[in-house]
Amino acid sequence: MKTILLLIFGSLSFYSVTAQESEAEVMPDTAVAHPPNYRLLHGMFAAQTALYAGSLYGLSKTWYKNPLTRFSVADDSHEWKQIDKVGHLYTSFQISRHTAELYKKTGISRKQAVLYGAISGFFFQTPIEILDGFSPDYGFSIGDMAANLAGPLLFVGQYAFWDEVRIQPKFSFHFTDLATIRPELLGRNRSEQWLKDYNGQTYWFSGSPHSFFPGSRWPAWLCLSVGYGIQDMVAAETQQSVELGYRPYRQYYFSLDVDFTKIKTRSRLIKTLAFMLNTLKIPAPAVSFSREGVTFKPLYF
Repeated sequence: MKTILLLIFGSLSFYSVTAQESEAEVMPDTAVAHPPNYRLLHGMFAAQTALYAGSLYGLSKTWYKNPLTRFSVADDSHEWKQIDKVGHLYTSFQISRHTAELYKKTGISRKQAVLYGAISGFFFQTPIEILDGFSPDYGFSIGDMAANLAGPLLFVGQYAFWDEVRIQPKFSFHFTDLATIRPELLGRNRSEQWLKDYNGQTYWFSGSPHSFFPGSRWPAWLCLSVGYGIQDMVAAETQQSVELGYRPYRQYYFSLDVDFTKIKTRSRLIKTLAFMLNTLKIPAPAVSFSREGVTFKPLYF
């Protein structure tokens, strides 16, 4: 998962520039106490660009096995039962969310910060797709680009409709035995498997009913979460997995989750940690729906 690697590199670099504040404490557009610090904003642009370029360069040297060649387009929309596309949406959304929080620190309006964040979420992904286009092992994916656009649109669209993020894309992972079948594809060790073994990845969409029904007694921090995952995929193509003796299928989940940013605290450090933790789905009981039937999992991650 090149996109998740980029999210990790980007998040670390973003937080090295400045500390974050809780989304709940962002000033509204009409209450800017100080004029925007455009010097800081430009400095952030420059620092993020340099750090991102360095991360991208490192990724290009470590991920692509063969030298880059002529640009080509590849249709991979049928691979991995599209869970990789959900991963692209998740990553571009999170990059949008993280960069928007950085821009808010400069004193620009929330609308500007959200818009700049959404633009960053899309364009930070684009060079990876271009590199894929020049790679003989991949090719430029229109499906990936569409997912890269969907993430920022989900981010900025929620602000347009609700003036806040109510639905949070999240990620969870558990190790599977399938990686031992195709270690060269699904990961030779644990540090590779959580990135490459799609069978262990689950992508979630979490939201608190309190956000939609403010008068209810439902705790604002307690979320309902729906997830998507796959199983028995030991090759990118379903038919290849079948030929290897497996019957791949999709899995859907329903579970509980926590919106850490809705937990009240005065500690800036805890607020920063809460903001970062909101990229992950907490381990919790879950109900699984799949071809295999309905299964209750006492603790699923």
